[in-house]
Order: sequence, then C-alpha cells, then structure tokens
Amino acid sequence: MAEHARIDHGVVRRVIAGALAREDVPPQVRAIEADLMTEAELHGVPSHGLLMLSRLIGGFREGRATPDPFIRVIRESGATCVLDGDRGPGRYVGVQGMRAAVERAGRFGIGACLVTATTHWGRAHAYACLAAEEGFIGICTTNAIPNMLAPGSSRPVLGNNPLAIAAPRGGGRRPVVLDIAMSQAALGRVATADREGKAAPAGWGLDENGNPTTDAAAILASRNLLPMGGHKGAGLALMMEMLTGALGGALLSHEIAEADDSGLDAGSSKLFLAVDVGAFGDRARFEERVEDLLTHVRTNSSGPDAGYPGERGWRTRAEYERDGIPVHPGVITALQAVGVDLRPE
Repeated sequence: MAEHARIDHGVVRRVIAGALAREDVPPQVRAIEADLMTEAELHGVPSHGLLMLSRLIGGFREGRATPDPFIRVIRESGATCVLDGDRGPGRYVGVQGMRAAVERAGRFGIGACLVTATTHWGRAHAYACLAAEEGFIGICTTNAIPNMLAPGSSRPVLGNNPLAIAAPRGGGRRPVVLDIAMSQAALGRVATADREGKAAPAGWGLDENGNPTTDAAAILASRNLLPMGGHKGAGLALMMEMLTGALGGALLSHEIAEADDSGLDAGSSKLFLAVDVGAFGDRARFEERVEDLLTHVRTNSSGPDAGYPGERGWRTRAEYERDGIPVHPGVITALQAVGVDLRPE
C-alpha cells in the first residue's frame, strides 16, 4: 500500500484556493470551496475533499460549471424560497442555500430553501452543521447521478441521494451530525478502498453481472451499489429525489447523468431546512435533553463504534489538525494532471 503524505491543513486550504483563483473563481467563492474541501479531509472523508478539486476545475474549463455564479431568488413565499444556483460551485451555493434557510427560520421559526441548477456540494455534513453551529437544527439533501440499485433493478437507477441532520448542543460543544448516503456505503468510500488496495466489505455492491463482490474496482466499474436496508434505502433515495429535483421542477438524477455523467452533478438540486429550537420550546431545556440522551447512549454502549453521529469525525479533525492530513499519492498525482501541486515540501 502506498504511503500517505501528511500535509498541514493550512497548506491544503491555500493550495485549493490558489488553484481556484487560477480558474477565475472570485475570493468569496473560492474561500468557501477551499474551507469545505479541507474540512472533508480533516474529518477523514477524502472521497469528498481534494479528489473533487480536479473534477470542479474540469467543469470550469469545459463550461459545465460557473466560476462566478449569479445566484438569484426565483420564488419566495413566507418561510420558503427557491434559488437558481447558476451552476456555481456546489459548496459555495450550498452555503448560500442554508444561510437563506437559517435567516427565514430566525423570522418564522422554520425556514426552507430549495436550490436548483448547482453542482456537487461535497459533504451534506457541512450545511447541516452550519445551521447547528448557529443554534438551529439543520437538515439537507440533494439529488445526484444514479449509482444505486432499486429493488428488482439490474442497473443503477437511483441517485445515492444523501440526508444530513444536525442538532446544536450548546456550551461550545460540537453539534451532533448524522450524514448518511442511501447505499450501504457511498461510492466515494468504495473508491477510497480501491485506491488503498483494500477489499470492499460484503454487502456494499455487485459486479457488472449482478454478483455480490468484495472487489472495490468491480463495484466502481458497475456502479451497482446496494441500498442500505434494502427497500428502505431505495425508498428514501426516491423520496429525496422528490424533495429536490421534482420539487424544483428541475433535472432528476437520471437526467443529470444523461447531460453529464462526470460526477460533477451539474444541474442538481438541493433542499435546506433550518428549525429554530427556541420557536418550539426553551432552548436551554432542549440542550439539556440532548445531553441527557447522549449520556444515556454512552452509559449503555461499549465498543469502538459507541458514540453519537459525527463524533468520530470531530476526533479525526483534532488529530489531523495536529499531525497533518494524510493524502494518498494517487490524489497528488491526479491533482498534478490539472496543474495543482500538492507535493509535500
């Protein structure tokens, strides 16, 4: 297995921002893109970090993504709004969407923002967490190109449309953040296993002939990911599609792929929800109840997987901020192909 290079997170962020500057991405846009790509790496999710930079750069160069998007409100009613993302970088557009939801939640108790015509947003975690860090419950989902089987299908027909929910804790504590794909494992995790020469656990996916396999490369080639919980994961993916592409009258997952199957998800739609805890009850009491629940779970759990959603990522972040982000040599090489040099000094 190739040895990872440990690179300081500040260097990673500067390299990403510098690469985007060369593509004429304005400062306010590239700052958010660099922050959230780096954040994915810090949380131990390399599939949604640096690996996505070359895809975004390719989108700019081929006219499939807009470096300096003109984001506009195309519909607004009370606590809801719809934004046209102008096919801008998904992280930047996503932050604008959740901020719009949070602003409305502050006025109405709950806020919702649907964003159409955007690109891949990286991790859903970032946007739900943005709301939670401002004291709101954050919920978000997106549609994406099909890479998951539905019950009875022989090829991918559903987008692996993720769902993230984050709850604030108060007292300076990190939020509780659930971020899940609808498949047993996201395609990015399969790609990470393949890149690192590891087998995929049984149940992650099928090969091109529909046979169960632990060969990560075979799953990548077929894109036959298995939904989590069988019909439950497939059903959730279908409903997330209705809450995004269908709700916005925009592209559905298979239509995104027909137009652009690169994984940039150009033309995808995203839904952002924010809930003001204080509109439903006493905020302090909510935070107390959250801690009571987490204490109950910890007290009655043991083993390496014990804990609350997102906790492992916060621990990983602390380690990587201290020791540097481990970057696979293959990622460094892929970035060099688009003129980005991340080689350690």
